[in-house]
Amino acid sequence: MDEASRLLLRLERIESLGHGTVPRQQLLGELRALIREAEVWARVEGDDRARSAVLKLQKGAEGMS
Repeated sequence: MDEASRLLLRLERIESLGHGTVPRQQLLGELRALIREAEVWARVEGDDRARSAVLKLQKGAEGMS
């Protein structure tokens, strides 16, 4: 499975969790995993768009802890 596919699957999983009542820590764990996977994707893609997306994810997650 390639990096982009992993990201899409993770996003779908996070979206499905958002529709239910899941513990906050579980959702945060998924978001942290998304950031790690996005960092891998950004390294593989190696472009500014990918790096920008990762920075946005990181900033958004900082306020959620």
